[in-house]
Amino acid sequence: MIRFNVFGRLMVVERKSGEWLLYNDSPTGARARVYDIVIPPDLPESSLGQYLDDMYHELATEKHPSVVRII
Repeated sequence: MIRFNVFGRLMVVERKSGEWLLYNDSPTGARARVYDIVIPPDLPESSLGQYLDDMYHELATEKHPSVVRII
């Protein structure tokens, strides 16, 4: 699982059966699958942050101006 702060929204990307799956996350660990964003299966892990930035850029605010990988 790879966690991201996507313009203030907690999200998780998981690799399963050769596909990237995207979830909305919560501080309690509850996850909900996101079906309206499809991450190309051949996208390298190193490009996930940029891809999420491209898909969700309209959520950018002064307080949350970017997508940040959470380690």
